[in-house]
Amino acid sequence: MEPVNEVLLLERDETGTIHPRVTTLPLSELPPGEVLVRILRSGINYKDALAVTGKGPIIRRFPMIPGVDLAGEVVASDHPEWRPGDRVLSTGHGVGESRHGGFACYARLPGEWLTPIPESLDAERVMILGTAGLTAMQAVSALEAGGVQPERGEVLVTGGTGGVGGWAVVLLSRLGYRVCVATGRLNHAEHLRQLGAVEVIDRATLTASTKPLEAQRWMGAIDVAGGATLAGVLKQIHHGGTVAACGLADDSTLPTSVFPFILRNVRLQGIDSVMIDAPTRQLAWKRMAQLIPEDVYLRLVDRTVSLTQTPTACLELLAGRVRGRVLVDPFQQ
Repeated sequence: MEPVNEVLLLERDETGTIHPRVTTLPLSELPPGEVLVRILRSGINYKDALAVTGKGPIIRRFPMIPGVDLAGEVVASDHPEWRPGDRVLSTGHGVGESRHGGFACYARLPGEWLTPIPESLDAERVMILGTAGLTAMQAVSALEAGGVQPERGEVLVTGGTGGVGGWAVVLLSRLGYRVCVATGRLNHAEHLRQLGAVEVIDRATLTASTKPLEAQRWMGAIDVAGGATLAGVLKQIHHGGTVAACGLADDSTLPTSVFPFILRNVRLQGIDSVMIDAPTRQLAWKRMAQLIPEDVYLRLVDRTVSLTQTPTACLELLAGRVRGRVLVDPFQQ
């Protein structure tokens, strides 16, 4: 007997309004791929919240199962690299956007899109990390590639109460950096210090000045906000510093000047965690497994929800009422 594949399905009506509903989808209606995965956990990313609520043009076709992250075990495989029982995860590649994603009990995927779960981790922990952790690890690597070393000065992280920002604080502090966090939610300052921040400042201070340059303060930065926040960060980076841009929580524009780049030799590095190659992914997951202590994972979990509870959790995430990661257990009732 074919297993029941319960899913969260997004449908769009003639007015363009998106309607999420929990239903069942036969495995035969999943897209082609060599590997069938039983999903044990997924996680709600900012992109997922935009998709489920219809607040952003994330979904490329309808109906669609959202969820850009998933982790579980292989049920069946025609791919030489994977066998039933293998523990795998998947992030990116358009899953949950142009191809049915992780808010379901089962997914069928190309074998090349899967990454082995590190031995020291399980499905829950890799989804606590998810795309957010992978993005943060890529951003940290970008700072390292730009010559930003712990002994060269402080680094700044914007949006530390979110998934990417929180993991960036953890990873940087574990690597020996002095981390300052700029946030609009100062009531979470103690939580950020527990993650490894040495200082927490009001994000509004970054946008207070209209000058093209400010006093040099940080050797590097990881920004999830974009817009005026990123422009303010660039004004305060030391000569030769690097900024990794990986989000647009504030705005997708960048109202800045060329002065940080031509007078202070500042590097602005974009971060894409969707289409990176398999070796880069595996290295990032191995580094995270080695760097992050066991007790940190639960600090970055808000809660675990069922498929039925997922739309409400998405609304709460966009409203700023979530601290850390919300996981999805598709088998939870």
